[in-house]
Amino acid sequence: MKFIGRNSKYIAVALVTLLVGIAAANMLGQETKFKDKFDKLDSKNRGFCNNNNWSSDDHVTATQLREMTVAAGGTLTVDGRQNGGVSVLGENRSDILVRACVQAWGKSDEDAKARGEKITINTSGTIKAEGPEENGWSVSFQILAPRNTSVDLTAHNGGISIQGIDGSAKFETMNGGVFLSDDAGNFSGKTQNGGVFVRLNGSSWKGGGLDVTTTNGGVNIEMPENYAAHVETSTVNGGFSSDIAALQPLREDRDRDDNGWGYRSRKTKINTDLNGGGPPVRVVTTNGGVRISTPGTR
Repeated sequence: MKFIGRNSKYIAVALVTLLVGIAAANMLGQETKFKDKFDKLDSKNRGFCNNNNWSSDDHVTATQLREMTVAAGGTLTVDGRQNGGVSVLGENRSDILVRACVQAWGKSDEDAKARGEKITINTSGTIKAEGPEENGWSVSFQILAPRNTSVDLTAHNGGISIQGIDGSAKFETMNGGVFLSDDAGNFSGKTQNGGVFVRLNGSSWKGGGLDVTTTNGGVNIEMPENYAAHVETSTVNGGFSSDIAALQPLREDRDRDDNGWGYRSRKTKINTDLNGGGPPVRVVTTNGGVRISTPGTR
């Protein structure tokens, strides 16, 4: 994804968690709404860790942005741990900038700030946050790294976003969405209870290929019509639509009709070469709809 200014590159991890829990029954009916919401977040969430302070009758929160630089080299490993998302952005740089959005909450402003001060960011080996054992805090990461960086990302109750990376990537999250854009290399990952949004640029995938699965979440793939790849995408329980004529589902599953008496055919899978084929692009779901679109379509 290309943005104009430097700050406009930074997308809060909340962007990808928008995809969490897209239901199979209404996925296709909400395609336009989903795209509109995505575009609105795309324009609003230009900063990272901005305007995150909130309060209620019982709690207030304190937010702090911490930045540190580490040397590049080897695999970049990040563990979002509890309630934290991870976003990695590839840039033309030689080092790695770690940006940590530290949030802590308590019964008063002083209590929240005191809890936040107990949280430390470890950048030796696996990048992760460490803090009080009790609940009441979270840390999300935004990592700016060289484009050829290889990454290994884990999150829980948070999304994962990878943009502009052409090294290898492994990732896994639970209760969080996945957002991939302008990537290359060897990519594999999965999410449970989260949707997947993949934006493919150029004429083909550069590298070994892409393999992403989700259990409970929709799949949204945006790709040029002239893209060359071996494309595999499917759903077990969900609708399917594609704007690309050569990517129309062929396999039919038999499902009971609305009255529960007869059966009806339901096309649910694509597994084919597009424009002569190329590296594999596999994005599949179990419970969720599948949507294939081209840039600029609604």
